[in-house]
Amino acid sequence: MSQKQVIQIIQETDDWVVINKPPFVPSLPERGKYTAEPVMEWSRKRWPDSILCHRIDRETSGALLIAKNAETFRHIAIQFEKRTIFKRYHAIADGRVQFDNLEVDLPINTEIIGKIRIDRVFGKPAQTTFNTIKEYRHFTLISCIPRTGRLHQIRVHLASQNAKIAGDTLYRSTIPTLSTIKRKVSGEDTALISRFALHARELTFQDLSGNTINVVAEYPKDFAVFLKLLEKYDLIEG
Repeated sequence: MSQKQVIQIIQETDDWVVINKPPFVPSLPERGKYTAEPVMEWSRKRWPDSILCHRIDRETSGALLIAKNAETFRHIAIQFEKRTIFKRYHAIADGRVQFDNLEVDLPINTEIIGKIRIDRVFGKPAQTTFNTIKEYRHFTLISCIPRTGRLHQIRVHLASQNAKIAGDTLYRSTIPTLSTIKRKVSGEDTALISRFALHARELTFQDLSGNTINVVAEYPKDFAVFLKLLEKYDLIEG
């Protein structure tokens, strides 16, 4: 990306911090390339003992929890292991789809990066709940609640329901352009978003004192602009 992506701190205590990760910023150092400073390096510069409690894809934006010490990391890791941490993502999918508490329970094979897929024989259990937030003429805003944490889980599960995330070229979507939603485009036909449209919107966990912490991550500019353009040009008439 040509412009610098700024990591924002949403909420911070002496034990943990939740950030809003920008798109195109990797959680961990990437093999054989350097596209941006990874969250892990950014974090260690500020809190030398910090540990990422989980990770999200480089192109995915949103809430990411970081422990500042080993005790907090262990406390959070147990919650992830017991699946008591609540995560909600927002996705913009191609086409119009109506999901009403749709429970997708399909095993995912993550052994080969780039060929992650539904695999009923060798796949690991994966469950996600989907709800339609709003339909547009050509796209749908969807709430995604993963019950497990498989790599690319939301992307694979949505694609399995004929609801590919807009811009997710790995799972056979295309980069959406303005001409898709606007009848007359003057000049260059610009992209509505230059990545797959997935944002880690909400995170709920328990701190060391047993308090329930709920954090919401605002949309980054590209996701917000995409939705703004849908509101302007892609509303369902009538």
